[in-house]
Amino acid sequence: MEIWMRVRVPVLFVVLVVAAIAAAASAPDAGFVAGLWPIGLAVGLLLLAPRRLAPVLLLAVLVIATASVGCVAQPFDVALGYGVGVTLEVALATLVLAGGPRGGSGGGALRTDADLRRWFTACFGAAGVGAVAMTLTAWMAGAGSPVTTGIGVGLAHLASLLILTPFFLRPPEHGSIARGGERTVQWVAVVVAVPLLFLPAAAPGLIFAMIPLLAWGALRISPYASMAQLLGVVTCAVGFAWAGRGPFPPDPEVFGVPSQLEGALIHGFAIACAVIVVPLMLRVGEYLAAAREADAERFLVSNIVDSATGVAIIVTDEIGRIVRFNPGAERLLGYRAEEVLGEFTPFLHTDDAVADKAGELGVRADYVDVVLGMVDLADGSLFRFRRKDGVERIHNTTITGLVDRRGRATGYLSTSEDVTDAVVVEEALRAALAAEQEAVEKLREVDVVKDAFVSTVSHELRTPITSILGYLEVLSDGSLGDLGPRQVDALARVTSNSHRLLSLIDDLLTLSRVAEHGVQVAHTVFDLRLAVREGCAVVVPTLSHPRRLTLETTAPDQPMLVRGDREMVERVLVNLLSNAVKFTPDGGLIRVELAVEEPEVVLRVSDNGIGIPEEEQAELFTRFFRSSLSQGRAIPGSGLGLSITRSIVERHGGSINVHSEVGRGTVVEVRLPDAHGNVQDSTTVDPGDRVDRPAGDSSNR
Repeated sequence: MEIWMRVRVPVLFVVLVVAAIAAAASAPDAGFVAGLWPIGLAVGLLLLAPRRLAPVLLLAVLVIATASVGCVAQPFDVALGYGVGVTLEVALATLVLAGGPRGGSGGGALRTDADLRRWFTACFGAAGVGAVAMTLTAWMAGAGSPVTTGIGVGLAHLASLLILTPFFLRPPEHGSIARGGERTVQWVAVVVAVPLLFLPAAAPGLIFAMIPLLAWGALRISPYASMAQLLGVVTCAVGFAWAGRGPFPPDPEVFGVPSQLEGALIHGFAIACAVIVVPLMLRVGEYLAAAREADAERFLVSNIVDSATGVAIIVTDEIGRIVRFNPGAERLLGYRAEEVLGEFTPFLHTDDAVADKAGELGVRADYVDVVLGMVDLADGSLFRFRRKDGVERIHNTTITGLVDRRGRATGYLSTSEDVTDAVVVEEALRAALAAEQEAVEKLREVDVVKDAFVSTVSHELRTPITSILGYLEVLSDGSLGDLGPRQVDALARVTSNSHRLLSLIDDLLTLSRVAEHGVQVAHTVFDLRLAVREGCAVVVPTLSHPRRLTLETTAPDQPMLVRGDREMVERVLVNLLSNAVKFTPDGGLIRVELAVEEPEVVLRVSDNGIGIPEEEQAELFTRFFRSSLSQGRAIPGSGLGLSITRSIVERHGGSINVHSEVGRGTVVEVRLPDAHGNVQDSTTVDPGDRVDRPAGDSSNR
């Protein structure tokens, strides 16, 4: 094959020269037509040759055509005009068939309708150019009839182009459709028919019986074999005519044909054969290619359908008969495909399933109406299927209508997946969620009742405790008589515990208000240093009696403005300092630090007390929580202070964090939004805002 690729251009050139001389030798003596000149070979030569050789080869074609016509004693001007016309024809046909000026060597394709139109355009266009060129040549030479001469040349060249150029294009790639016996019969019929139809001179109409035989070959055998038959038949016809035999007599007066059109009959026969055989050959190729693509797609779809073992795929025709039942359907529904093919699909569903689905879709309780209502539902729909063993399973089903290329309905495609277990689990989860929501609602009701009870009890307790404290004060100041040392000590203990009880009641009331209404924050911008000074002043008396603790405060010189309720923020500090006092041994140190860390201000309260175990720190802000160390050392407290503190801080848009180590102390850090910018920019401060600033020195140690 490689050797042929190298020598094909030289070999074809030699064949062209020989064929051109033979064609010129067979030209009619009375005219200017060079017989059936092999212009198709010249076009094929340029199609196969590299594009860079095209100018040289066109010049060679001009020389060969001119010389071959001149060899039959035609005048030089006639020979030159013929050569120029042939060269123009070859250039035009090559340009069109190769696909334009940038087309590569090797020719174009001859496989589709577009290729066929281009081929006809090239052949008829080139033949027309040749006819015009020969008409002008005959007119300028002043010999013969220019029109008839041009027609004769055009027909001869058209026949040559139609017969020979297909060999140099890429025809359909299909092989022979017919089997060996049919091919043999077809070839024998052609070989036998050629002498039987072309040798008799009395019945020229018989030659057209050859066309069905050639069409048979175009439809059933390979493209190259079909084109070879066409070339062979035309070659035999030309040979018989040149020898004076057959239905195309050498005497032009037999059919009253001018001498310049002596070959027109046989050329017309060749043209008729070519315009029938080549399109049929292409049409067969297109059908076979389409069939191969369809088979490939069908094979691919079949593999996909058969491999979907987890999905039931059922295909029906337009009236609902099952035509495809994939392995997934067999596995999920229990039927074998051969058991259900040709059956209608209603047996796959119970009447109750159809009725339930009809109610869901809002259609009549009829199977057909239900199916039509489910067609093209984008997300599918749950539908109960009945297995062969009678068990009903829930499938997520999608039904799609099938149409052909013309939009006609051809059937339905049902794809479904067994989701029974998932549906059961979902229903169980839904029931559990409903039960949980009901329990939450009951707990919320209990919580409301509890808060109401706590609030009521706290209010009821506050009045008698206040009264008790009043009487204790009267007893203490001696208004009701002098008391002895033991009585004074007992009275002090009662007073202390009463104050503790009153503090607990206040915490409970605060907690109740927070739970019911949240922490109400006033729209006030104040200096945090002032709130810290006031809060420290509340706790200072407890540092020296009965304890010996040191309190250090550190604050910046510039104001630390915070938006909110100053009394609430003071309470935050009092709660934190109270905890630090309770959990710091005698001689301990408590620090209060203020700092600005844009865009926040920071309040840190630290001590070197007993600390909090790491595993308990996550529960510090839980109501009534008390650490194991405080319980073990019997340190009094309600466990509400930090819970209330966090509520106040968060209501002010801040955050609170605790860092502690057992035996080393605790650091509580409160971060609040810095309101300094709000004071500077009046657009962000409410008209009713006021600013509280401390007087005098801003530091408090």
